Amino acid sequence: MRNVRTFLPLFVISIICLAISPSPRADDWPGPVVREVFCKNREYFVRVTPGESVGETVGFGSAKIGKHARAAFFRMQVDRGYRLEREIDLSNPVAPVDFFVSNAGDLVTLDNWHNVGYGIVLALYHGDGRMVKAYRLGELFPKSEVDTFTHSVSSIWWHKGPTYIDEDQKIFYMGWRESPDYRELLLNLGDGTVRLCASGPKYKCHGPYLQ
Repeated sequence: MRNVRTFLPLFVISIICLAISPSPRADDWPGPVVREVFCKNREYFVRVTPGESVGETVGFGSAKIGKHARAAFFRMQVDRGYRLEREIDLSNPVAPVDFFVSNAGDLVTLDNWHNVGYGIVLALYHGDGRMVKAYRLGELFPKSEVDTFTHSVSSIWWHKGPTYIDEDQKIFYMGWRESPDYRELLLNLGDGTVRLCASGPKYKCHGPYLQ
């Protein structure tokens, strides 16, 4: 009987250890859907239709390679209705995780569906449909920095914080480190340049890792 009593606690402890042992963070993604985002003054909106190139995403190499996501740019008319101005292919094989539209009709895309941190993680398109700038994670940060981000089965969770276009509609802000070591990325909507800023004892900024 003593052996049984000794065995049961050890068995329970073993189960608990297995349950809390470190493992890659699991990913659970809903299927991509058509989405629309309006700018602040509602003069423009962009509709993003998911692509079909799942085979270009990390972990799905044997899947179909096809069309990329598409963005349709709409502008308000005199009658208060919206007219389609242009459609473009995006760099995203399936869809951006999030996107933002400025009052000038600029489009900022952030990350990739099911692949946060992989491929083009940040891109700027002007209202005429032209891609101004696109960044991969390794162009923004050195490998030593990327290695500090949380990695999951299919993503690199590289930013934690608010994401928005500023009141003047000239800068896209993104927090990529949490307090007390809060840091932010500033994307200039005019030319696509990026500044990485830290709010330590003295607020300071520098360019991306590769310029």
